[in-house]
Amino acid sequence: MNWIDIAALDEIPARGARKLTTAQGCVAVFRTGGDDVYALDDRCPHKGGPLSEGIVHGQSVTCPLHNWVFDLNTGRAMGADEGTVPTYPCRVEGGRILIDASRLARASAA
Repeated sequence: MNWIDIAALDEIPARGARKLTTAQGCVAVFRTGGDDVYALDDRCPHKGGPLSEGIVHGQSVTCPLHNWVFDLNTGRAMGADEGTVPTYPCRVEGGRILIDASRLARASAA
């Protein structure tokens, strides 16, 4: 993996998100109340809603447009909804959020 530093953990509020703009598109980086960090495409497969503007609860995010709920671990829609959002490996080291840049590059080749 090719880890790159994208932000300080405290730059994202607990139970919040920030949008990371890349050459391949936008990625939503989420922080849970327990300081776990996840990254998903910032686009709901249902109507294209910006997931970075959704509500983070537990290890899920709710799309702000039509209330679809996605598991932050897998990117899969929960409940009766169907769809998946691509996920990106990320981690926290020394208070900094790192994301796998090689995974971002693979996403653009698909």
